[in-house]
Amino acid sequence: MIKIILPRGPFERILKKAGAKRVSGDALDEMAKVLEERLAKIAKESALLAKHAGRKTILEEDIRAVRKKI
Repeated sequence: MIKIILPRGPFERILKKAGAKRVSGDALDEMAKVLEERLAKIAKESALLAKHAGRKTILEEDIRAVRKKI
């Protein structure tokens, strides 16, 4: 699987907007891990849809279709 390195800042902001007062570093790492896995799955399935349609380019509609399926 492709390892995506996402910054911690946005995850901390999301968790705080959800109501957390403080967020541990381990929680941020776990959030990043979960979202990286989900993003990789969406990317892979979107690429398969594009390929099936005879395209090399992933379109917004491919991502939306995968999102509805998951």
